[in-house]
Amino acid sequence: MLKTNQLSTAAEYVKAERLQELFLELAKINGPSTKEQLVADYLKEVLPKLGFSLKFDEAHNQFDGEVGNLIAWREGTDSSVPPLFFSTHMDTVLPTEGLKPVIKDGVIHSDGTTILGADDRAALAAYLEAIQAIIESGVPHGPIELILTVNEQKGLVGAVHMDYSKAKSKMGYIFDSSGDVGQIILKGPYSSRILIEVQGNAAHIALNAEEGNNAILLAAEGLSKMRLGEIDKETIANIGIINGGELTSIITGSVTIRGEVRSFSKEKLDRQLKHMEEVMQQTAEKNGGKVNVSVEKKYLGFEIAKEDVLTKTAEAAARNIKVNPYLTETLGGADTNVLNENGLTCLTLGLGFRNIHTFRECISIENLVNTGRLTAALIEQWYINHKGL
Repeated sequence: MLKTNQLSTAAEYVKAERLQELFLELAKINGPSTKEQLVADYLKEVLPKLGFSLKFDEAHNQFDGEVGNLIAWREGTDSSVPPLFFSTHMDTVLPTEGLKPVIKDGVIHSDGTTILGADDRAALAAYLEAIQAIIESGVPHGPIELILTVNEQKGLVGAVHMDYSKAKSKMGYIFDSSGDVGQIILKGPYSSRILIEVQGNAAHIALNAEEGNNAILLAAEGLSKMRLGEIDKETIANIGIINGGELTSIITGSVTIRGEVRSFSKEKLDRQLKHMEEVMQQTAEKNGGKVNVSVEKKYLGFEIAKEDVLTKTAEAAARNIKVNPYLTETLGGADTNVLNENGLTCLTLGLGFRNIHTFRECISIENLVNTGRLTAALIEQWYINHKGL
């Protein structure tokens, strides 16, 4: 039976060429956020052939999408082992219609006219190949569940509206990080959006300028006093959108500012949000303006212990495919945050895509294949750990 540091039997059955072809096939399926029906249709054909039963929820009705989240279940060879889930999202940040892949020096790119869609079709392809490898290898394993979300790129929206009663498993993994295979992310941030409405007084610059109070200048002064960027090693803050003004001849009466704060600490998150509100309030009051502020929670933070079975399994599985595991944390958000918030304990793993959300997006064939191999090794190692072998 497989021991730690001994090459994973299941991983040996992952076929590099087959996985590469599968990834390119999936990447070419156009499925930007809320438009994932074609991806779902593909999975409805493929997953039953791999032994999965499928359920879709109705999350898409909350945001005018085409299809809901997909939860797929496959019985294991040993039902005494707790089920293990793998999750990723079906959408891409931009369309991949007309994708023309280019492979150079072992790295897969688009031709520069579209994104590649490695975020996160690479994970989806790796999961499918890993299941095929598990079947072909004949290794014993517990039940496997796939939790495939929609509308992730616009703020983890599909996961927020998921019907969690449809999921049977309680622990799993999400490959969705730019770190090379072997990266194990144990900690993710809290995140909230902030909306600041600055009210001045509109007036015509030629007719009644003396009555004007320019909200743009109020906002600019407030922003100049606001701590932004890296607040400390645990906290970041950003202003991303500013809207205001009607005509160049009109002194602007109102400005809307939208930003975001992320922190590993809920206390530090709240402190930064309060700081941003107070700075703008004080500036407006000093200059005869008014401010309205609202805060919207995006997601909660999570932290998985180094001693957790998920962590130990991931470390052992990585070594079993001759990859060095390393533990880290990230201020980036993923479905991992939302799933943990809803009782599905999971951590994020790296799969090595680069330059995501741009036309320069790429992934190395090595990372793609190692993602498939690690997925297969995780399933195998999960069984070994729980059977005490």
